[in-house]
Amino acid sequence: MSALRLRRDPVRLLFSRGLWAGVWYLLAYQVVGWVLFAIALTAALTGAVLSITLAGLPVLVAAAAAIRWCADVERARLRPLLGGVRAGYRAADGHGLRAQLRARWRDPATWRDVAYLIGLFVPLAALDLIVLTVWLVLLAGITLPAWYWAPWQTVHGVRYHGYQIGYFPNGPHGHPGYGLYADTLPKALLAAAVFLVLFLLFSYVLAATARAHAAIARALLRAPEDPLREAKEVLRRPGVLATFIPNER
Repeated sequence: MSALRLRRDPVRLLFSRGLWAGVWYLLAYQVVGWVLFAIALTAALTGAVLSITLAGLPVLVAAAAAIRWCADVERARLRPLLGGVRAGYRAADGHGLRAQLRARWRDPATWRDVAYLIGLFVPLAALDLIVLTVWLVLLAGITLPAWYWAPWQTVHGVRYHGYQIGYFPNGPHGHPGYGLYADTLPKALLAAAVFLVLFLLFSYVLAATARAHAAIARALLRAPEDPLREAKEVLRRPGVLATFIPNER
């Protein structure tokens, strides 16, 4: 069962396990994803460069093993969210180095690992970072009444304290001025209320982003579904006609 379920009530969503599991999944990807990307890219490039020589054959086998290990790390990260993800790699048809090389690099599962670990890393990492940044900024805005007085600016020799939400080149009372200049507690409370509403609504965006990221990872890192699986299961079970056929003695 997926832990990344969206709840209709934004308050219940805020205190749900799914939202914070999604937050942790996206945050961890900003660190783990970079490490796995670096390992997979280095292994793939090293194997590709050395593949022109016989000495590069064991490097290619080791590169495929490193990429599989990186994919296994991502499968382990998916387990708390979507359950176990079966890899489905092909077994080698021999024991020699060439047999291992053919089995690993002719396996579509290896190329799906490469597509996720290397090909999709930049767009996924960028999307996750943008969504997390906006979500955290809105979260920080809820605490504005506790620190609105700390920021300051000097305009024409006059020092003004307060937090600008908009554009105020001439201070809180000057013109032009667009937005809200939270220089008093009532204004800070008003801004915090707006941030709270936006934070609750944007939590749906964050949860949906985590679900989409996890779905892409599962689609590429798991074994493909057998289109005839249900038919094969039916054929393996005794059918309705079996109850009308007498047993041979």
